Amino acid sequence: MDLKLKDRLALVSGSTAGIGLAIAEALAREGARVIVNGRKQDAVDSVVHQLRAETGADVQGFAGDLTTTSAAEALAQRFPGIEILVNNLGIFEPKAFEDISDADWTHFFEANVLSGVRLARLFLPAMRQADWGRIIFISSESGLQIPVEMIHYGVTKTAQIAVARGLAEAVAGTGITVNSVLPGPTRSRGVEDFVEALAAGEGKTFEAFETEFFEKVRPTSLIKRFATPEEVASLVAYVASPLASATTGAALRVDGGVVKSAF
Repeated sequence: MDLKLKDRLALVSGSTAGIGLAIAEALAREGARVIVNGRKQDAVDSVVHQLRAETGADVQGFAGDLTTTSAAEALAQRFPGIEILVNNLGIFEPKAFEDISDADWTHFFEANVLSGVRLARLFLPAMRQADWGRIIFISSESGLQIPVEMIHYGVTKTAQIAVARGLAEAVAGTGITVNSVLPGPTRSRGVEDFVEALAAGEGKTFEAFETEFFEKVRPTSLIKRFATPEEVASLVAYVASPLASATTGAALRVDGGVVKSAF
């Protein structure tokens, strides 16, 4: 299927690994011009080189911490015409509620919510002028089912869903769509490193830990495994495309059926 993304300019924040990298690759394979982002220049350069070689697409990089105003504004000055904004940047950390400090709450809100809000605010005027644009927040099923082991993370993911819906209402009747995409447990780099460390500490293989995780921690999963970043990226690429013009204001689940609801 041709997603009609050729030459569209797309930014994927936090895209040097995991879900972000998979999204950047999916968009590049569809012919989009893709901006890769990460905090470290060497990591950004490596991914830019990799994607150019693998896809033949126009891939550029921006190294900077997009949780900061200065980096976001520098990005907007360098790439003012971004048409597709994928707010993938985010952090997570299992932590008991009693141990989550005010500083932790602020840090998670800055990284997971305000970074995407700021970028949307910076790029929305050009989208309005062109009467076309795509803004996608990579939220999580944790925004619907707050995980007891990281309540602060879940709350920020709920906030992303709310921001996306509100912004979709604000651009009603235009060619701009705004959606949130809700992955379930996904074998991204961060999750893989975390699970492998836990598994090793318990003397288990990754596969054994995965089986136990979906039996005890996420028993409602219907696929009974971690999704791959590529499976998430496929949905994001479609939502970013002109073909998804009637999809807006939605919280789209790619959660493996973890959320036990038909709606």
